[in-house]
Amino acid sequence: MDDKFSASLFQDAPTHNRIFELCDIVRETSFAIHKYHRYGHLEKVYENALGHRLRKLGIRVDQQYPLSVFDEDGTVIGEYFVDLFVEGCLVIELKACSSLNDEHVAQLLGYLRSSRIEHGLLINFGNQKLQIKKYALSKD
Repeated sequence: MDDKFSASLFQDAPTHNRIFELCDIVRETSFAIHKYHRYGHLEKVYENALGHRLRKLGIRVDQQYPLSVFDEDGTVIGEYFVDLFVEGCLVIELKACSSLNDEHVAQLLGYLRSSRIEHGLLINFGNQKLQIKKYALSKD
């Protein structure tokens, strides 16, 4: 990895405590949304609700945020739009389906690996029981 790229990507990297704090806040907020709205809405409704409620808490949230996909030498080879990008360090992929499956997990892990973001949450609002899974990749 290019040292200049590496330095810029992780220059303002949050502490692990901050990541855990953000994950807890997102979990609690997601639970409150699921309790109020229940399941049955389109994914976009849950995206808007979570973005709105996190912003009300003073957390920086970008919806449909473009993240670059890097090749092994640091060359940008594409981009994708993450559902929510929290505080510049946490990717949130939302689903509104009956249950999470391996393809959903692979999608989030692919996003994290390709964009070189370390932490992500996969959240499914489409079931009677809210599903939240946290994933972390090392910088190595």
